[in-house]
Amino acid sequence: MGEIILVRHGQANSTAKDELSYDKLSDLGHQQARWLGTYLRDREDPFDKVISGNLRRHQETAAGAGYPAPVIDPRLNEMDYFNLGQALQDVHGVPVPGPDEFAAHVPQVMQAWHKAEIQGVETFASFEARVTSVLQQAAKPGVRVLCITSGGVIGMIIRHLLNLDPTRMAHVLLPIYNSSVHRVHVIPQGPILAGFNAIPHLDHPDRTHAITHY
Repeated sequence: MGEIILVRHGQANSTAKDELSYDKLSDLGHQQARWLGTYLRDREDPFDKVISGNLRRHQETAAGAGYPAPVIDPRLNEMDYFNLGQALQDVHGVPVPGPDEFAAHVPQVMQAWHKAEIQGVETFASFEARVTSVLQQAAKPGVRVLCITSGGVIGMIIRHLLNLDPTRMAHVLLPIYNSSVHRVHVIPQGPILAGFNAIPHLDHPDRTHAITHY
């Protein structure tokens, strides 16, 4: 059996108002990555391949976890949510949310994007195609792959595996923790979801402050 481990990057600059400013780990994000790396070395078998998106927060997470030279694959890059949020405001008048308002906002963005009512740098269909192509390429029998990426990519992979509609995909996106671990097993019938949103490296009484969504 093969296995793909999907990891969301550590906490980024959550006060940012644009993608460029967001794309760097906070001090806590760096610490989350180090704790994750210790867990992976202590509890996981070695990986045959380590892949990362080319965003700064992806590569900083990989380096902090002890994988300073991953294979860089931009197909693992996040959707451009800042531009999508602005497009939703321009087209439908829905204001860009604050940190506590995403639960209502994300489903609206996913639905409008899926219907091609809004668009950022790519369509929903092109985002889905590039993400699922990574999954298909990584899903090899007997091969263990670590993918360091973002929450939207993980949500899209789960949408593909479970055939979720855009609203349910949004509901999967919302609870994904920084530095969380998600498992896909590769069986003869194809890839299947085997684990979601695990944070065993933060399961310590003195690390509750490090359990973050953004």
